[in-house]
Amino acid sequence: MPPPEQTLFDLGPDSQLTPPVRAFRLALLLGQRLRYLMDDRLRADGLTTQQAALLTAVRALGTPALTEAAAAMGTTHQNAAQLVAALERKGMLRIEPDPADKRRRRLVPTEAGARYWAERDTGDEAAVAEWFAALTPAELATWSALSQRILAGSSSGLPLP
Repeated sequence: MPPPEQTLFDLGPDSQLTPPVRAFRLALLLGQRLRYLMDDRLRADGLTTQQAALLTAVRALGTPALTEAAAAMGTTHQNAAQLVAALERKGMLRIEPDPADKRRRRLVPTEAGARYWAERDTGDEAAVAEWFAALTPAELATWSALSQRILAGSSSGLPLP
C-alpha cells in the first residue's frame, strides 16, 4: 500500500499532476518532513529548526544585522525578529549596537550558544545522514546540485540562502 501522502497529494507513479507541480508537492512534503524530524531532535533543548537555522546563519555571517540574517535565511524581517527574540531569551544570541552606526543592531552569538552548537553537530549530522540514506552518494550529489539550481532559478530577486 502506498504511503498516504502519495494518494492524498497525487504523488504516486500514476500521478495526473504536471511534472513541475508534482515536484513542488514532493519538495514541500519533504521539507515539512525534514523540518518535523529536526524539530523533534531539538525539542528537548527548547529550540526549533528555524531558530537553529538563524544561529547557523549568524555564525556563518559573523555579526550580521537582522536584515542580513533574514535575507540569508530567505525569510521576512518580522519572522527573523521573532526568532532573534526567542534566542536572546534563551541566552544563545545577543543584540549589540553596530559600532559604525549606532542606529543599526548586530546579532552576536554567545559563548553558551557556541558551546551548545558544538556539542550538537556530530549527532545531528548522523541523523541527517540517516534521513538521506535512501540515496547513494552519487544520487545525493545529483539531488544537491539539482536543488541548488532550483533555488537559484526560483529566487525572484531574493538572495540565496
